[in-house]
Amino acid sequence: MNVVITGGAGFLGQRLARKLLQRGTLAGPDGVQQAIEKITLLDVVAATDFDDARIEVITGDIADEALLKQTITQETSSVFHLAAVVSGQAEKDFELGMRVNLDAARLVLEACRTAGNVPRVLFTSSVAVYGGELPATVLDTTALNPQSSYGIQKAIGEMLLADYSRKGFVDGRVARLPTISVRPGRPNQAASSFASGIIREPLNGQAAVCPVAGKTRLWLLSPRQAIDSLVAVQDLPAGALGKSRIVNLPGISVSVDDMVAALKKVGGEQAAEHITWQRDPAIERIVGSWPGAWDITRATALGLRADDSFEAIVRAYVEDDLPGPDRRDAPLQNV
Repeated sequence: MNVVITGGAGFLGQRLARKLLQRGTLAGPDGVQQAIEKITLLDVVAATDFDDARIEVITGDIADEALLKQTITQETSSVFHLAAVVSGQAEKDFELGMRVNLDAARLVLEACRTAGNVPRVLFTSSVAVYGGELPATVLDTTALNPQSSYGIQKAIGEMLLADYSRKGFVDGRVARLPTISVRPGRPNQAASSFASGIIREPLNGQAAVCPVAGKTRLWLLSPRQAIDSLVAVQDLPAGALGKSRIVNLPGISVSVDDMVAALKKVGGEQAAEHITWQRDPAIERIVGSWPGAWDITRATALGLRADDSFEAIVRAYVEDDLPGPDRRDAPLQNV
């Protein structure tokens, strides 16, 4: 079993690779669990910190057709297409967003088609495919109406994968991700970056700016559950997906005020004092167009699950990612 992860040097890509290495197997094209012999991490920068003979690192342009055809071959059984330009950056740099989020998605599928062995392909999509006037809880039947370039690019990617699957070129599946929180590392250009920043920075004793109103609701999933969900969706037999290749991953619906309350429970009242409220109309417009909750009946029936609470998400960040020195500087409650 050979696996390719695009965006393999990224936050989710590296976590996914480590999960697969630990797991050791993945469902092959025939649905039978197979031993993972190689995982290729493709990204514009090199993935690091892997000391495992099963890891191959390839650095290059994700939208390079020749590179993709060299990476995805007849030996490739499974592809996780995670590479993307984040929402805020895609909105600011239209050409870059189209190249990475749309052109590269088509070229990944083309590489799979020309390889000719019908690999399983998982495409990560986003809450951003929804927008406009939305019900309190988005259903699987709710029409897509993205309000950003990023959302439009993701929606088109979903349809491309559906068509390549219909034609029998790939065994595709789409995992629509909620906003992932709490992400470690530095802030990025995603419109939702604050959803991690207002937790991560205060727990590290650093200042954070919240650009939206406290009543703003977000649909969230922890990194732990996101990775478990991606593997589970890739493992599903095509028959379990029925007529729709798209799965809205389960999450939890919380307001920003709820998030800050959870921060106080874990990090104490002093942690929240690091947050400054400074509303940004551009970010509010993008984030406000996303659903605050969606129906997870189908995802639950497929065996996927959400986090228990946002407090549990914060505690998972503390356990998995909070740096040691900063952790000592920021006393935590009941950890």
